[in-house]
Amino acid sequence: MRMLHTMLRVGNLERSLQFYTDVLGMKLLRQEDYPDGKFSLAFVGYGDEENNTVLELTYNWDTDNYDLGNGFGHIAIAVPNAVAACEEIKKRGGKVIREAGPMMHGTLVLAFVEDPDGYKIELIEQG
Repeated sequence: MRMLHTMLRVGNLERSLQFYTDVLGMKLLRQEDYPDGKFSLAFVGYGDEENNTVLELTYNWDTDNYDLGNGFGHIAIAVPNAVAACEEIKKRGGKVIREAGPMMHGTLVLAFVEDPDGYKIELIEQG
């Protein structure tokens, strides 16, 4: 068994695709509209779906925002340098909500960014 994808509901598919591809550097792997169901799916990631876990962005045509609730935490992405990643994300128009630095009560260096729908993405320095 292996993890395939995590699904996020998004309020504006084009805005979300721009964030995940242009700001975070993922690739659009596939996209399909389902007119009978009034929704679209787009899969993005850093590698092919056969060998990598990806994100499924689900856009319901009649919903432009969601209550994120308090059960979902965040998505985590490994980066070689968290400070440099934050600077690049800001240059590309992304929103850094916690600058790179050591984890509270630990030494792991991390940062947090937020996507256009308010989902949190943790950048974990590895390298």
